[in-house]
Amino acid sequence: MDNKDQKKLQIAMFPWLAYGHLMPFLEVSKFLAQKGHQISFISTPKNINRLRSSSFSPLIDFVELPLPAVDGLPESAESTSELPINKVPYLKNAYDLLKPSVTHFIQHSGVNWVVHDFICYWMPRVATQLGVNSVYFNITNATTLAFFGPPSELLSDKRWRPEDLTVVPEWVDYPSNVAYKLHEMVSPWDGMDDEVLDFQRLGRTIEDCNFVTMRSCTEFESDAVSLLRKIYGKPVVPLGLLPPVSAPQQHGVADDRGDEKWEVLREWLEKKKPNSVVYIALGTEVTLSQELMHELAHGIEKSGLPFIWVVNNRPLVEGVLGSDIIPFGFETRVEDRGLVLRGWAPQLKILGHISVGGFLTHCGWSSVVEALGYGRALILFSGAYSDQPLNARLMHDKRVGLEIPRDERDGSFTSDSVAELIRRVMVEKEGESIRSNAWAMKEIFGNVELNNMCLDEFTRTLETWPTST
Repeated sequence: MDNKDQKKLQIAMFPWLAYGHLMPFLEVSKFLAQKGHQISFISTPKNINRLRSSSFSPLIDFVELPLPAVDGLPESAESTSELPINKVPYLKNAYDLLKPSVTHFIQHSGVNWVVHDFICYWMPRVATQLGVNSVYFNITNATTLAFFGPPSELLSDKRWRPEDLTVVPEWVDYPSNVAYKLHEMVSPWDGMDDEVLDFQRLGRTIEDCNFVTMRSCTEFESDAVSLLRKIYGKPVVPLGLLPPVSAPQQHGVADDRGDEKWEVLREWLEKKKPNSVVYIALGTEVTLSQELMHELAHGIEKSGLPFIWVVNNRPLVEGVLGSDIIPFGFETRVEDRGLVLRGWAPQLKILGHISVGGFLTHCGWSSVVEALGYGRALILFSGAYSDQPLNARLMHDKRVGLEIPRDERDGSFTSDSVAELIRRVMVEKEGESIRSNAWAMKEIFGNVELNNMCLDEFTRTLETWPTST
């Protein structure tokens, strides 16, 4: 119940320049605005233009700050989706250069709180100096944060060789197999800024903020949340999983591309048996060599199951576009049971259709949340980027999906192992418990009421926190 006498806050939101970060920050902004709080959503012009919608609350004000030019960063690039992984450090440099303009805005806007990402490790200290409170919003789960440990570990230099991240850390005090594989450590290193490593950014952020929140809930991972409270020595308040409210709008962003494409897909899906179709999507930033894309395609074909495969339009390897990377003749051979879509697809509507039974995913947290919101079993194919490998291990541990076997060192796999795992998760008796566990997860991941309770608790924490001095 809202307290009408509760002081209304002015809250600045400052996400990292990645679509998977912008969207959760936007969802939280909309909830806080519904509670009557004034929101200043700070980002760069291109990102804000992508988010604008007339349906937003008048209490959400979009604040455009031009991204400073940095040598090595393409002039028009303002988000990770526009860059190869080895150019992301330049985007981080440019983001850091927003510090003076963000500081000026906070200083002159009457803001009470800043909700921020970890890339802007300098933000909590800026906020404190200006008499403003700050909360670090981790857009993935508590298990990922628990893996990286307390600030003292993050700010030390004793554990950050790739090999060190392939074992479960000693401070994890509950059963876990969540760790990276060696082949998954190449991309994260390519995307780091040598001057300030991501570990240091995260450590400084956690150390200096008032409290930590993340896109999760204790009903899903109570052990990890409890561990974070112990090792951080400060409040940890999960704000829920942010399940999508409805399929017609992708993450709250209106999109008029969907209706015509969806009608074609819906008609195709209506002809399939319930839970028979595999949905396959590897996100917008995952890259595979042409050889591995062919191996994946042959595995999908060998599975013999109906499927919808969304192929990214961005270059997957140098000189090879997504439209050319599918094996020659593949689409003709599978045309009676498979669809290959290029570019954007109405993912929520596809996942929500009764004919879809499983999701072969790169394990981005938003995609996992969407799939389990509909109870879809997961075929885990980690994108080897950021939190995706850790999400894959977590979902495997939770027995809501199985992971496609890959070589520990080079990440290679065989088409036979792909086909075998798809069939195990989708149709074979051995996968019955996986399908049952995934279906049961709807009660957490698809439970809007439960997740709103988490958001309510997060909001109360903001409202009742002592004013910073």
